Amino acid sequence: MALTVVLSLVVLFAPRSVGTPVFPGADKVVHLLLFAALAATTRWRFGPAGAGLGAVAAYAVLSEVVQASMLADRSGDAYDVLADLLGTAAGWLLARRLAR
Repeated sequence: MALTVVLSLVVLFAPRSVGTPVFPGADKVVHLLLFAALAATTRWRFGPAGAGLGAVAAYAVLSEVVQASMLADRSGDAYDVLADLLGTAAGWLLARRLAR
């Protein structure tokens, strides 16, 4: 789980790299996969309690607020929040399925 947290800090808060995306919407895919990994590892580490799911979802929203308001070279995006929350739900459900 620690690795996914560190990865999220780098991806979400490091200065944005300059360049053309590999394909349109690539950043949304990255957000979705990142939060799927965070949610899955949170569930595996802390169990199925809703607090873990809520914490990852809150982190998704808060990360975009921080990007929009505190980081000069980043911007918050409502579609990133949507991708984050979809990834969170997908990762949580995948971890549940794999735990069975």
